[in-house]
Amino acid sequence: MTNLDHAFGFDLDRYRVRPGTPVDLSEWRTDENEGLNKALGKQATMALNDRLEIAQELLWAEDKHKVLLVLQATDTGGKDGTIRHVFDGVNPQGVRVASFKKPTDDELAHDYLWRVHRHTPSTGEMVIFNRSHYEDVLVVRVHNYVDEQRWRRRYAHIRNFEQLLADEGTTIVKFFLHISKEEQKERLQSRLDEPDKNWKFATGDLNERKHWDNYQVAFTEMLAETSTDSAPWYVIPADRKWFRNLLISRIVVANLEGLEMSYPAPEAGLSEIVID
Repeated sequence: MTNLDHAFGFDLDRYRVRPGTPVDLSEWRTDENEGLNKALGKQATMALNDRLEIAQELLWAEDKHKVLLVLQATDTGGKDGTIRHVFDGVNPQGVRVASFKKPTDDELAHDYLWRVHRHTPSTGEMVIFNRSHYEDVLVVRVHNYVDEQRWRRRYAHIRNFEQLLADEGTTIVKFFLHISKEEQKERLQSRLDEPDKNWKFATGDLNERKHWDNYQVAFTEMLAETSTDSAPWYVIPADRKWFRNLLISRIVVANLEGLEMSYPAPEAGLSEIVID
């Protein structure tokens, strides 16, 4: 097996959270590289991107399946970078990114899933959630915006919501981008040190960093409570950006190619047409 073969062949299953199993994030490495180097990882990701382009075109052309990809992470976890690098080159006609920031007054006046459901994919579409409905069992928990009984009930709501989507033909894959506290420190510092990154820095990120331990507890329970056969969570080691991109690319491509899609049959008689 060549090194490149290994980049395409290491076990993806060990990054998946098995339904009903306990989760201890301290046991999941943030700096995994599967014995690969950065140059090889980038080469493999570029090859996977070609396969992703083909699979996404098939998804759009066949107009039969729906795909929802969820990205969840702490601040600086790499959600934006993942979208830029993993989905570089896909046809924007069939791919949408939905970002969920602080809820508006109108959104707060409805149930917490109201703003999310309308962004789910239609047939032929791939939708990427940059943050998601999981903010309502993370941020609201850490900051005590709602009482514990209320946010705990939401695990069942979310499982049922995602099962509804799956039953109606949506393939759901969820990624938790797992970084270390030290890596977050370095990324925040780089946003201060490099002028062209200053726009990314928000002092509110420092306030959130103070809640690091509480967020880790909330992420742990989120993963354990809501990873299902129909909507699995993958814990992605994200300290190494290149490995994060490689691993997510492999998982996305595996799921799309697993749909066994094909182009629609052409109209009859096309071979007889001559363009004047």
